[in-house]
Amino acid sequence: MKQLKVLVFSASFGNGHLRAAEAVIEGIRIQEPSATIAHLDFGDFLSKPINSMIKSVYGEIINHIPKLWGRFYYKTSMVQPRSISQQFLNKLGRNDFLKYIKTFKPDFIVCTYPTVSSVLAQLRYEKILQIPVVTIITDYTVHSHWVHPGVDRYIVACGEVKNSLQAWGIKAESIHVTGIPVSPKFEETVNRELILSKLGLKSGIPTFLVMGGSYGILKSANRICQKLVDSKVPVQAIIVCGKNEKLYESLKELSAQGCNPLVRLKYVHNVEELMAVSDLIITKAGGLTVSEALTKRLPLLIFKPIPGQEEENAHFVQKIGAGIVAQTEEEVSQLINYFLTYPEEVQKMREKTATALPGHSTKCAVGEMLRLVKKEMLA
Repeated sequence: MKQLKVLVFSASFGNGHLRAAEAVIEGIRIQEPSATIAHLDFGDFLSKPINSMIKSVYGEIINHIPKLWGRFYYKTSMVQPRSISQQFLNKLGRNDFLKYIKTFKPDFIVCTYPTVSSVLAQLRYEKILQIPVVTIITDYTVHSHWVHPGVDRYIVACGEVKNSLQAWGIKAESIHVTGIPVSPKFEETVNRELILSKLGLKSGIPTFLVMGGSYGILKSANRICQKLVDSKVPVQAIIVCGKNEKLYESLKELSAQGCNPLVRLKYVHNVEELMAVSDLIITKAGGLTVSEALTKRLPLLIFKPIPGQEEENAHFVQKIGAGIVAQTEEEVSQLINYFLTYPEEVQKMREKTATALPGHSTKCAVGEMLRLVKKEMLA
């Protein structure tokens, strides 16, 4: 195969789309080291004020009035792909996209954000775009915004998503169940004892990982950590605060004086290692976080999932038995006590994670992309 040129589109409205794109880029570089890859953010094609406003509004709604987001999500989830609103969205930035594509001349395009996918799929459908479009759905459910017959290949998380796409009229041969692509690092085996030692923690004690970043458990993080450090059953905890400096500083005294160890971390680049040494993760239910945890065979305690796609992701996890959902801090507290008292229940969930996903999601997804482009080249 000739030296490939690949164009990857994601968006920084929530970081799941970005992480899926980065995982695919890692996978392409492994299988095609000589490939030239351009990774673009959809927001860069909008005016800076509009882009900033969208991110700000999205963050405020998610953090302060999530039920409003849920109503919007479910109300728009069944909008027909040929509706007036969808036709309007399908024209956003199309001239800029075409201009860039004409200059870069990629062999195929990967989209991890639905708006870009729909715009490019419409151009493909109208035969204006002659380059294959691959769309990666980054949740365990399908919103109508993802659906377009012009997409050449869909990469999806599970059979339920494939079935939903088929119900929308997408052909089965265009849909491939590989799992949502996650960084290949999550497939690697690590030295658990060495990582625990670097964190100042011990082997043989239950380790709970708390994700409390920008769209994490936020307001409840302090009280959840308080519960862990006060537990009469020995437990050690790790909390990832991300870029939330206020949360990080607020946990300083608790970390220093708690009965049980609490390691607080800022933004990290080794989540796969933290997951590998943990017995349970307390988190929200973003599609990428769920996929990363399941890939590391890590059971999930999902706290108060945001209505919409997070809620659907949480339903998937609970349905397969790989985790449980808590809607209140009191439920989280009760479940922490339960899992520490009955560790065999955590082990049962861990066993369920082992069969939740096909495995090697990024390798399989990239393999499908390369088969598609090879087919196009031979056509």
